[in-house]
Amino acid sequence: MQEYIDFFQQNMILSLVWVAVLAALIATIFKSSTAKYKTIGASELTHLINREDGVVIDIRTNDEFKRGHIAGSVHILPSEIKSGAITSIEKYKAAPIIVVCKTGQTSHESANLLAKAGFEKVNMLKNGMTAWNENNLPLVSDKPASKKGKK
Repeated sequence: MQEYIDFFQQNMILSLVWVAVLAALIATIFKSSTAKYKTIGASELTHLINREDGVVIDIRTNDEFKRGHIAGSVHILPSEIKSGAITSIEKYKAAPIIVVCKTGQTSHESANLLAKAGFEKVNMLKNGMTAWNENNLPLVSDKPASKKGKK
C-alpha cells in the first residue's frame, strides 16, 4: 500500500489527471443512462424511418438545411424548441423522433426539451449529419433546378 502512496506523491499531476478522466467518464455514463432520449447511429435512424414511421427533426441553420437534408425531415430551429413553438410537430408525439444537428454536439438540449414536452420516443443521431454523410446516405436539397440546356 505504501508503494501506491509513494507513486501518487511522486506523480501528483499524472494522478490528478487520471482522477479527472475517471470522474468525467463516470459523469458521462451517468448522464447518458439518465437521459430522456436515446443516442442512435445512422443505420438505426434508417430503421426507425422505414419500419416505425420515424420523423427526423433537423435543427441546423436554414442554409445548411437547404443545402441538403434527410428526405422527409422537418426543419425546426433550436430557438423554436426552446420557446415551445413546436405546433408543427405536435402530431408526432407518439412516433419515434430523431433530432439531427450538424455534428451531434448541439442536439442534446433539443432532444431533452422535446422529451420534456411529452414526446414519447426521442432519439438523437450520434455525430449528426457528419455521420450521415460519412455513410454516404442520400440527401435532398432545396436548391432550384438547374436550367442548363434549356433555351
